[in-house]
Amino acid sequence: MLPWPSVVSKVHLQIVRIMTPRSSGTGFLLYNSASKGFSVIATAAHVVNEAHFWEEPIRVQNAATGKSTIVRVTNRAMLIEPDKDVAAVIFPTQDLDLPAEPLPLSSKGHFIKVGVEIGWLGFPAVTRELCFFSGRVSSYNKGTERYLVDGVAINGVSGGPAFKPVGDDGIAVIGVLSAYIPNRATGDVLPGLAVVSDIAEFHAMVASFRSFEDARLQQTPAESAKIPQVASDQALE
Repeated sequence: MLPWPSVVSKVHLQIVRIMTPRSSGTGFLLYNSASKGFSVIATAAHVVNEAHFWEEPIRVQNAATGKSTIVRVTNRAMLIEPDKDVAAVIFPTQDLDLPAEPLPLSSKGHFIKVGVEIGWLGFPAVTRELCFFSGRVSSYNKGTERYLVDGVAINGVSGGPAFKPVGDDGIAVIGVLSAYIPNRATGDVLPGLAVVSDIAEFHAMVASFRSFEDARLQQTPAESAKIPQVASDQALE
């Protein structure tokens, strides 16, 4: 398998910073179609749901090149699953120099076993630099489709991809960073667990991306945007 430094150098090219008038988070390339003229960025729902609700612009910045663009409400579509805390932002292809091909998603219905090490990338609020984190899967809840991971997640990392090396030189995205649950059992804030939303919802989204116009028709109504329960006081936006 690829060592982590090699994995990070490949995933880095897929990462974007997402900035809204209210907060910022992380995202990654989910789909890119030069022939159809649109791109899709995946992120956590709580990173973009307020901007969607209030019809505010968002800025998308390529982590590798620094290039950015404003994506306005009239020129985008948002598919948001607030209960799963996942979202996709669809917009006409911009000059962001994003890769032609996104990283592959892990197979639908495939779950990472407890004890397996995974990594994630994001923009923590403590620095402007893109940072790498890793930890081992502590548990998986099939009902909520979320992993609990023994690792660190900091404000701003929400929406970043969780991934693992596959085979000799492959990489698969297995989820999206959603929240961090600190340990408050003693009254003090102690190290806790990161929450990773499973990639399952994105398989359905990718299958529906026939055109930008079609995505606009499928867009989640702004009135339906809400703060996901998982992120109520633990959100990493």
